[in-house]
Amino acid sequence: KMAARGGSVAGLCPLLLLLLPARAAALPGMLPPRDTPSRERKELGGLWSFRADLSPGRDAGFAQRWYRQPLRQSGPVIDMPVPASFNDITQDPSLENYIGWVWYEKEVLLPPRWLQDSPNTRVVLRFGSAHYYSIVWVNGVQVVEHEGGHLPFEADISSVVQGSPGTLCRITVALNNTLTPHTLPPGSIQYMTDKTRYPKNYFVQNTRFDFFNYAGIHRPVVLYTTPSAYIDDITVTTTSSEYVAIVQYEVSVVGSTVYSLSLNLCDQEGKVVATGDGPEGELKVLHPNLWWPYLMHENPGYLYSLEVKMQAQVDGALLEDVYTLPVGIRTVHVTSTQFLINGRPFYFHGVNKHEDADIRGKGLDWALIMKDFNLLRWLGANSFRTSHYPYAEEIMDLCDAYGIVVIDECPGVGIKLPESFGNKSLQHHLAVMEELIRRDKNRPSVVMWSVANEPASELPPAGFYFKTVIAHTKALDPSRPVTFVTEANYALDHGAPYVDVICVNSYFSWYHDPGHLEVIPLQLTAQFENWYKTYQKPIIQSEYGADSVPGLHSDPPLMFSEEYQKAMLKEYHSVFDKKRKEYVIGELIWNFADFMTNQGTTRVLGNKKGIFTRQRQPKAAAFVLRERYWKIANESSCLPPVITSHSLFL
Repeated sequence: KMAARGGSVAGLCPLLLLLLPARAAALPGMLPPRDTPSRERKELGGLWSFRADLSPGRDAGFAQRWYRQPLRQSGPVIDMPVPASFNDITQDPSLENYIGWVWYEKEVLLPPRWLQDSPNTRVVLRFGSAHYYSIVWVNGVQVVEHEGGHLPFEADISSVVQGSPGTLCRITVALNNTLTPHTLPPGSIQYMTDKTRYPKNYFVQNTRFDFFNYAGIHRPVVLYTTPSAYIDDITVTTTSSEYVAIVQYEVSVVGSTVYSLSLNLCDQEGKVVATGDGPEGELKVLHPNLWWPYLMHENPGYLYSLEVKMQAQVDGALLEDVYTLPVGIRTVHVTSTQFLINGRPFYFHGVNKHEDADIRGKGLDWALIMKDFNLLRWLGANSFRTSHYPYAEEIMDLCDAYGIVVIDECPGVGIKLPESFGNKSLQHHLAVMEELIRRDKNRPSVVMWSVANEPASELPPAGFYFKTVIAHTKALDPSRPVTFVTEANYALDHGAPYVDVICVNSYFSWYHDPGHLEVIPLQLTAQFENWYKTYQKPIIQSEYGADSVPGLHSDPPLMFSEEYQKAMLKEYHSVFDKKRKEYVIGELIWNFADFMTNQGTTRVLGNKKGIFTRQRQPKAAAFVLRERYWKIANESSCLPPVITSHSLFL
């Protein structure tokens, strides 16, 4: 229950969230902030003041209106890095598993030039993501609230900062990580009422997903400016043939109805290859450089630059806004047996990942990002799924630039209970897909949307639920196929009829028949044949794998040893090699690296199914996968077979 107090949304009382309805109107644009001749950015990373609300109802911050004054005046605060999860930063065990409201605050000085031409300058505060529910004040004035932990949100704060004396800007954030049956991902709060076993008011957060529910301001916070009339959104789609490509564009402008638009499409050398004008149209590119996946072309990830220039009249003044968008020219098409990129069969040989690392949790870290991409290319991986939530825009930018193909997944993980298939959950799921597509619609690396991971799709309500979510996703973006990842029996899955590609997870000889590697060929073959016979759609093995403890060895292979992980992979691979000649179009190992989970008797400091440790050191399975992926790349590449597993050192 949320209640209004003093004109502001109050705290969770005790911990439940109110879901906001999906917006009827189209969402405004969410273009990534860029420095251009008309725009400036100020990054707000570093140390913020932090305080967890430890009151019994977690609502003291709202009752006492902590946002009305500097947070340090409300009581004890500590320094907290942003971006980062707060859970692992301190030595306080109560913060590690804290559930409820926490408060962040940062005081920044705005450049005076942002305020000098205030009628014609727009100042925007943007969060890359914060988990899970956020309320933001600037100088004590509420400017935005947002539900969801993995997508950006922003607020125009011009009237607040330009109406305040001086250039000091105090940003206060109340953040709540509580998950309910209707959030995405879902969860539930369980109160322990047995007073002989638990303290008074004792509760736990239950989830039905296997990764730690890290919380905090996980991605960059920035202030940026635009003119008061500005380019709000750009939508680009591409088609191509051997000799010509068409870049279709649509540009929206906010702040003026009297404006002109001009567009230049430039290649990587800066040469203008096509021009256009007006809010929508087509750019024709002769002899285009297509966007190709890594290892599929000698020049993967080719990006053009689309420079959009707006001139507008506002109250007698001529304003100009400039924005540059990277554009990759590529097509995607799905047949009953193939996944085609630019008309050529594409085989997904890649990984599932997590945004997860020691200390920082899910916080964005450039050193970690670059290490991961170097490992991906060392491995010969051409793709990954954003399991099980949208990844940072900075990661997606590199996928575009490096040619790493992405299955872009929303946070629809752990949808297991019947109540999570009701209208309240459905409405929120539709809104999340709108936000995800708005953010990533222009990315050439994104070739397919995934609307969920391992939902209880055998339940009868799942049919209408996924029919609706998938239809909504296709209406928002007709250019990409849509899937969800299933672990249900092929004969019982109510959502599978609506997907374009079957993505199936299975753990034969691990969760099923543990220790019996000999059952894999029979069971995996039957899995593929049953799914294909039923649906006649191409299939991706979207998860498979085994836990291995680094340095634990056993011969013959026993579970949790590095040898067992290797042996399981080889059994799966022998079946993949037969079926990829027919209708299997990909294999994504679970997982790229070990990652943290909730504590439990089956988890020793997290999930150990990574082929790399959490510190990104290779296990024996990494070398098995590396040899396989480079072999597949050489077999399928149109290039001469000069690429080997020893010819690329990153």
